[in-house]
Amino acid sequence: MPRARRKSVSATPRTLSEETKTALKTYLKQFVEGLIQETVRRRSNRDTEEALPSGRGTIKPFHEAILPSRVRAISEFERSFSTRLGSTFEACAQIIAAQYHKHAQRGYKLQASVSRRALEEVNMQIRAFESMATQAQRLRFDDMVAAVLSKASNDDTVELSITADLYILRHDGTELFFEIKSPQPNKGQCLEVTQRLLRIHLARQKPRPQVQAYFAMPYNPYGNLRSDYQ
Repeated sequence: MPRARRKSVSATPRTLSEETKTALKTYLKQFVEGLIQETVRRRSNRDTEEALPSGRGTIKPFHEAILPSRVRAISEFERSFSTRLGSTFEACAQIIAAQYHKHAQRGYKLQASVSRRALEEVNMQIRAFESMATQAQRLRFDDMVAAVLSKASNDDTVELSITADLYILRHDGTELFFEIKSPQPNKGQCLEVTQRLLRIHLARQKPRPQVQAYFAMPYNPYGNLRSDYQ
């Protein structure tokens, strides 16, 4: 990822209030219970279908012969849980952010008229970043933003629409945008997210620190420290 200056996110105490803790527990409990009910309902419907001739292509004779139905149900639940876990990160982040900031919203939509030259500059920055990254070089994200905004104008504009995973408005008016993704993204995902972050700055027509767009990961699979991330 492009290199950005490290900043203190907030001087606010990080202790969660009891209200926030209760909101988190309630949300996660409902999330898990909903998945369990859905899995049970799906298994019940599938058992009924398996007892009758089916043209839906859902029969799995080897699974049914080798694995007990309870094991298949657990496996199915785990797949559903893993698939939908990403939405819980966004929801929990919103609940926590609401305690400290003026406004927090998931799925925040931005729409703006931007110049074609600036939009093309976003793509040029991504191509340059991809090329330099393969040569073990670095680009500062702030410099990439500055290059894009330098091409902004009111001439030859197009409509730009972006949806951020999480939007936060601080009490001082600073806007934070987060793209919350897997902690082990591939190269293509990194390039795509970087492009989205640049487009967010273009849509707002502001650099850091007034607008701050981040590639966020819910946890570090390599350890507790940022320096551990591989």
